[in-house]
Parts: sequence; structure tokens; C-alpha cells
Amino acid sequence: MRPFQWPVRVYIEDTDAGGIVYYVNYLKYMERARSEWLRVSGITQQALLDSGIQLVVYRLECRYAKPARLDDSLDISVEIMSQGRCRLQFGQTVAREGESLCEARVDIACVDAKRFKPTQWPSALAAALISRSASDHPQDAQQSV
Repeated sequence: MRPFQWPVRVYIEDTDAGGIVYYVNYLKYMERARSEWLRVSGITQQALLDSGIQLVVYRLECRYAKPARLDDSLDISVEIMSQGRCRLQFGQTVAREGESLCEARVDIACVDAKRFKPTQWPSALAAALISRSASDHPQDAQQSV
């Protein structure tokens, strides 16, 4: 299965005084890529909130290998590593010209937006996730919530 890819350009506001991407911005890039992965599946964060569902990060493991710099063109990958009743684990990579700069495992929980308690994926979202994880070309999948 080919991971979903989202392109990012490094802007001045992403960097420190030395022109190096500030470490927390890698996490922002990954969050945006996961949101775009959902959007390509026909699911928006707003639609989830409207249905009383929120996706939250409950665990993150990140390894920084090399710095990204001002004006770099980066590719952020998103791939489902495992899935449960109310959780997903994503593998994500920030790469420049195929070279891995940062890798992460991000665990996401599906929670009731009012109670902040874990809840099962809504049926439409579960179907979209199954479709996405089984697709050889995730950016071609079209589902809706």
C-alpha cells in the first residue's frame, strides 16, 4: 500500500533564527497531512465535530534525523499502521527529495466531543477507514460521512 503524500513548503515563520525548521512545526505538518488525508477520503474535521466526534492525539513518538531548512519542499506521508474500535495508529514521515528527516508514530483516539470519552468510529467513518487502509492508491478513494 502506498502512503498518502502531502506537499509542504518551508516558510520563514516555520524556522528559527538560523533558518532551521523549529521542531514543533514538524508536528503541525503531520497534523495538516492527516487532515488532508481525511479530506481526500471525503471526511472533514467540521463534519466530525457536527456529528459529535473529535479525533485527538493521545500518544506520539517522534524521531528527528536531519533538519529541514527555509524554502525546502517537503513531502509528509500518512499511513495507517493499526486500527482498533476507537483508535488509529499512523506512521508519518517528513521527507525532502526522498530522504527522511523526521519519523513519527501518532496514536489517535475517536472521542465523544461532549464527554471526551473514547467512542467507536461512526459507521460511515469506519467504512471510509476500511476503504482507505485497503486502497492501493489512497488519494483516489472517495467516501463521505
